Amino acid sequence: MRQHIDISEIEAQTKIRAKYLRALENEEWDLLPGPTFVKSFLRTYAEALGLDARLVLEEYKLRHERLAEHELLPITPASRREQGRRRGPPPGIGRDVLVAVLIVALVGLLIILGHNSGGGGGKPASTTNTTATTARKHHKGKARHHRKAPARTVASLRLTPTAPVWVCLQASGNRTLIGGHEIAPGDHLPTWHSRHFVMTFGNSSVAMRINGKKVTVPDVSNGIGYAIDHTGHRSVLPVGSRPTCG
Repeated sequence: MRQHIDISEIEAQTKIRAKYLRALENEEWDLLPGPTFVKSFLRTYAEALGLDARLVLEEYKLRHERLAEHELLPITPASRREQGRRRGPPPGIGRDVLVAVLIVALVGLLIILGHNSGGGGGKPASTTNTTATTARKHHKGKARHHRKAPARTVASLRLTPTAPVWVCLQASGNRTLIGGHEIAPGDHLPTWHSRHFVMTFGNSSVAMRINGKKVTVPDVSNGIGYAIDHTGHRSVLPVGSRPTCG
C-alpha cells in the first residue's frame, strides 16, 4: 500500500496467484500448498517489494515452523544395557588413567615453562599483548568494512515539474505510471518504486530524485528519454527507444 502497488500487479510480476499473496499477508498458512512453497513465496514476494527476504524468512521460521521430528520424540528411560555402558570402567582403572594423564600434563607444562624462560629470544609479554590487541582491532575493523548494506532490488523515483512538461513514464511489469500527458507545478505526484523505469520528457522542466538523490535534466529542444535500473543507474535512451505511451 505504501508503494501504491495493486495486488494484481504483484501477481503479474511474481507469478504468484493473488489468493496466495493474500494468504501470506494474513498469515493463513493452511491455505498455502506447503512449507516449501510458503518460504519460496515469501522470498519472491519480499524481493518484489524491496524487503530483506532473509529477515522475513528467519521471522517466519522462528514464529511458525514446527519442531523437527526428532525434537518431538517422547522421552523414554534408557535401557539397562545403555545405563551399563554409561557407567564407564571400574573405579580402580579410572584412577590409574587419571594419574597417568596428570603426570603427562605436568611434564608437558615443565617443558613449556623451560622453553619460555630460556633463550631470551621471544618478545616481551607486553609486546605480545599489544600485538594481539592490535590484531583484534584490525580484524574488527575489517569485519565492519565488509559488512555492507543489502543490495537494492528496486529503485525509487520522484518527479517534480518546474513548468508544464509532457511526460511518458513506465515501470517494470508493463505498468504505465504517467500515460503521455502534461504535468505542471502543483501536481501531487507519488514516489514510485520499481526494478526498472523508462521515460520520455518533452522538455527539461522537471526535477528528478532517484533513490533520494537529486538528478538534473539538461536543457533540450526536442525532448529526452532515460532508462533507470534497480540500482538507480540512469542512462540516456536514443530517440527510437524512448517510450511514447501511445
